[in-house]
Amino acid sequence: MYRFLLSWRWAIITLIGLLLIPAMIRLGFWQLHRHEARVARNQLIAQNLTATPVAFDSLTVPGRTVPTDITWKAVTATGQFDVADEFVIRSRTEPGGSSIGYFVITPLKLADGKGDVLVNRGWVDSPGDTISYPNPPAPPSGQITVTGRLRADETHANSGIPDRGGLPDRQFKLINSEQAAQRIGTTFLGGYLEMASTVPPSGASPEVLGEPEHSDIGPHMAYAVQWWLFTALVPVGLVVLARREAKDLAAVKKRPEPELVPA
Repeated sequence: MYRFLLSWRWAIITLIGLLLIPAMIRLGFWQLHRHEARVARNQLIAQNLTATPVAFDSLTVPGRTVPTDITWKAVTATGQFDVADEFVIRSRTEPGGSSIGYFVITPLKLADGKGDVLVNRGWVDSPGDTISYPNPPAPPSGQITVTGRLRADETHANSGIPDRGGLPDRQFKLINSEQAAQRIGTTFLGGYLEMASTVPPSGASPEVLGEPEHSDIGPHMAYAVQWWLFTALVPVGLVVLARREAKDLAAVKKRPEPELVPA
């Protein structure tokens, strides 16, 4: 009854099924690893944001790549803002996520003289075209203490943002302390500070960025389970197809042959 399983058609169907099984198992584990990475990221952010703020220059030095385990760490830095070397980062989304504008990056000259710190003071709206420089509120003068979050330098590899030249004056695509040091001719500590507040308060300022979302674990675990369920359905589907075809062939054999009527 099942001799049809030896046909070329069924050999191809079986081969496709056997190829789908390991592929879907791997896709399931890929989604599982994404879930685990998301959970670990959320835990890291929650832990670092709630820690007691420490001095920015105690965690990094010039030219250092900020490691993942201290990213989002609560930090403080005291010094004076250098408005003359301020610049903006293009094509960034406002905290609410509805408009595209600029991040305002202002160097902070540390009071202890260990170097300068790039401070992301927040978001401002576009001036209405892609060439004009925006008009962000000026930072406070005099000595100020900035509290915020430690962030790693942005690169094309870790952000996916293309780092291209030919942009208008003082407008760039990435927040990167090494690139800023080369342009400005000063020493910047590795990474940058994402500002949350200042002492004394800064008054009018760009729209300060809020804390990153770190409670949503995403749909990756559900996707992993779905892929593994699909894997289990492949052999079940092959059995169902084979039994259905065998039943159809048996029904054809039982069907009486038509009587021949002489012409």
